[in-house]
Amino acid sequence: MARAARGGWAGLAATINVMSWVANVMVSVSFGEDPPNLFAFSEWLRASAPWREEPGRPPGGTGVGFLRPIAWPDGPWGGWKNPEAVLWAGATNHADIGAIVDRFQSTPWREPWAAQLFIQDQEQEYFRLWMLRDGVAVQFAPAPPPDEEG
Repeated sequence: MARAARGGWAGLAATINVMSWVANVMVSVSFGEDPPNLFAFSEWLRASAPWREEPGRPPGGTGVGFLRPIAWPDGPWGGWKNPEAVLWAGATNHADIGAIVDRFQSTPWREPWAAQLFIQDQEQEYFRLWMLRDGVAVQFAPAPPPDEEG
């Protein structure tokens, strides 16, 4: 649980649960085609993306994090070659996953058939993948293990 400092946060922490809920988000698009859309998607996450509904959390919260490019020459990837992908990633907090998928679906990607959204929500062991087919975000993932709710 995040610790509230004395002062402004003390009263707020007393009234709401400040436990974090992290979701890892990655977006991959066609090579070199969509920087303006990636910037806009990331800015929406930073400023306007709604929080997930949780007991003890006031409704209407927005801003859950942002994405940054992770595939560039001499970047964090291993191997002897530079990655040949457009991939942005970030860790979000309290994100409404359905809202992220909806925003991904409504973004006017230049080559929507190539756009991919990967999300690994807290307490999940794998990323889920969404791709756009006929204007709809379709999830491509195996069913969850029998002991998980999904």
